[in-house]
Amino acid sequence: MPRARLIALLALYVALFVVPLGAYVRLSDAGLGCPDWPGCYGKLVGVPEHPDEHVAAEQAFPGKPVEAGKAWKEMIHRYVAGTLGLVVFAASVLAWRRRPLVAALLVGTIVFQALLGMWTVTLLLKPAIVTAHLLGGMTIIGLLTILAMPERNTCSRQAVPPGAARLAIAALVLLVIQIGLGGWVSSNYAGLACQDFPTCQGVWLPSMDFAHGFTLKRELGYTGDGTLLPFAALTAIHWAHRLGALLVFLTVGALILRLKASPGWRNWAFVLTVTLVLQLGLGIANVLLSLPLPLAVAHNFGAALLLLHVVAVTMRLSGH
Repeated sequence: MPRARLIALLALYVALFVVPLGAYVRLSDAGLGCPDWPGCYGKLVGVPEHPDEHVAAEQAFPGKPVEAGKAWKEMIHRYVAGTLGLVVFAASVLAWRRRPLVAALLVGTIVFQALLGMWTVTLLLKPAIVTAHLLGGMTIIGLLTILAMPERNTCSRQAVPPGAARLAIAALVLLVIQIGLGGWVSSNYAGLACQDFPTCQGVWLPSMDFAHGFTLKRELGYTGDGTLLPFAALTAIHWAHRLGALLVFLTVGALILRLKASPGWRNWAFVLTVTLVLQLGLGIANVLLSLPLPLAVAHNFGAALLLLHVVAVTMRLSGH
């Protein structure tokens, strides 16, 4: 295996660890475990643990008492994300001649992702920033998937099923939008706005406030004009994510049927089926079981896996 592809695969594996790790940090309420960036209460290595360090930290950051457990979660995420940045940079350098556009996009995305990580802390978990941070991580996974693919493959020599390439592109676009909606649900803590399935609050169309729910420029838990975010806005956010899931299911399902009808693409049809059904099952389980942390993190990981495979299929169908 060429060295460039090997490093790209390594970066992809690290990214597949970083994304659910970030979800775990956020969902375990440790996103502000460190009130500053890139250090933690002024420390670049470790977190304040001794009593005298606690006193100094609380004097430097009034009103933000040290919680060592949350601080360590946040710093471990930063260390792993920093490692990812270095490996991505190496992968981009090695892939520059082979895929210059993808390499340039990767470098730009990893830099912007670091800025989003800083703003997530300094801007106090604004939903738009947190959601953008998730999308940045998923973008890195998608670009690394392209870099990690071999130049030639047996699937590219198989006849492309009619309409499959267009379906794959549509599935990819809808999946990216759906991941953004999922990030919006998570960053607004709207996961429990509907606790039944397939209905929401016992009905198909509950009371919803899309205007406030999808105002991007606002603080967590508040509307754009500073009043408390109504529950109907959280319901709208959750319901939109369910609608997106249905559209993704139908589109990816149609793609699977096209691939399954062609002998050379049946393995990809099987992989897409497994990842799609797994992700759908995790989403339903999160609703019915009231968002247990392991399942919520697994749902983020499932989204990354589904994106990876849809990107790979899309590239193969297009002959790359």
